[in-house]
Amino acid sequence: MSDGRTIIGIDIGGTKIATGVVCGTRVLERVLLPTPADRPKEEVLHQVFASVDLILERTGHHIEEIDGIGVVAPGPLDPRTGKVLYSPNIPALRDIPLARLMRERYGRPVLVENDANAAGLAEALFGAGAGYAHVFYVTVSTGIGTGVILGGKIYGGRTGMAVEAGHVTIDYEGPLCNCGHRGCIEAFASGTAITRRTKEKLRQARAPSHLLDLVAGDLEAITPIVVGEAAQGGDPLALEIVEETARFLSIWLGGMINIFDPDIIILGGGVSQWGDLLFPRLRQLTPTYSILPRAAEVAIVPARLEADVGILGAAALFATP
Repeated sequence: MSDGRTIIGIDIGGTKIATGVVCGTRVLERVLLPTPADRPKEEVLHQVFASVDLILERTGHHIEEIDGIGVVAPGPLDPRTGKVLYSPNIPALRDIPLARLMRERYGRPVLVENDANAAGLAEALFGAGAGYAHVFYVTVSTGIGTGVILGGKIYGGRTGMAVEAGHVTIDYEGPLCNCGHRGCIEAFASGTAITRRTKEKLRQARAPSHLLDLVAGDLEAITPIVVGEAAQGGDPLALEIVEETARFLSIWLGGMINIFDPDIIILGGGVSQWGDLLFPRLRQLTPTYSILPRAAEVAIVPARLEADVGILGAAALFATP
């Protein structure tokens, strides 16, 4: 934001709640508290309120000096009413009127949005997508979240819940996704799916893999970051996983280009840390899965705001481009 307002941004995640005070495009201070994801809603809400109280105490701000509170959370929610409908990773957050509860407690304007949409907005306004009118944002981490930003505004569709593109099917006979359907791109290329495929290949491998050396033989320690590290070292099995993931994502992204025709695709999340192992292949393969004749012109780049993207995304809900 360039209007000098002071915003509290809250990013409610499955493992942590990140809260910060944002002025302009700077996070002045931040606090991280664990999310009691398996506890009753009262405990989850208490932790959210505690994060706000703590950030005010650390910065010395009075609540009256705060111009607004932005909150982002995973899962389907209604940004018009500020109600979280449900969150797969935080079961207690079901039909929670979060905006109303925050307004009642703090007396400030409150906006609530899906975390991927808000992260995409932050990247579009002052990250990798700055200067582009049509932005398609993807975060590939535990799951796959997406957002479409048009002219500096989140595209929400008829109900405000559009662009759950991580649950677009690329193979109707594919693996079962957490959403209950088969063959979603999330079931093929999310961090969870990459970990699953890697373990399966390691169990079936006839030749030794450096992957096992990196985790001291413990399959449960396998993560996409470990896969990337092994691939950087030239491990054939890890390189195979990276290539498969690049192809899955490219098939899907080609379809997204067909639908949205974006100026730029921004890829964030842990898998984006594969860097040059991944992005050149995405740029090469993705246009081959699109029917648009100028698909190769679509930039495919890593996100820039990874560390604070949730807090900045929550604050960006108050931006007025």
